[in-house]
Amino acid sequence: QVQLVESGGGLVQPGGSLRLSCVASGSIFSTYVMGWFRQAPGKQRDRVALIVSGGSTNYADSVKGRFTISRDNAKNTVYLQMKSLKPEDTAVYYCYARIGGRDHWGQGTQVTVSS
Repeated sequence: QVQLVESGGGLVQPGGSLRLSCVASGSIFSTYVMGWFRQAPGKQRDRVALIVSGGSTNYADSVKGRFTISRDNAKNTVYLQMKSLKPEDTAVYYCYARIGGRDHWGQGTQVTVSS
């Protein structure tokens, strides 16, 4: 019943920027943590960034200093501002949320960094 819908993915040149958005809708009673994971071909799905309702954040070492996660609790929306993008950032990015004591995932949005 809960749905996570990502947007903002696409093709960008190395060094460029993209901003991903994810909106949670449906039966939302509580949202403790939201975030982003990514999965490149042949690799496991890895954590990119997480943000709790109080605003604390956590980033993967590979994106620290380049990516910024934020959220709008009133809109049940989480964002990922990606800067200085590298080819190795190419992956399917999945929105994640812990809602009602359960994990929820979006369908994913493709981010391709290439010249």
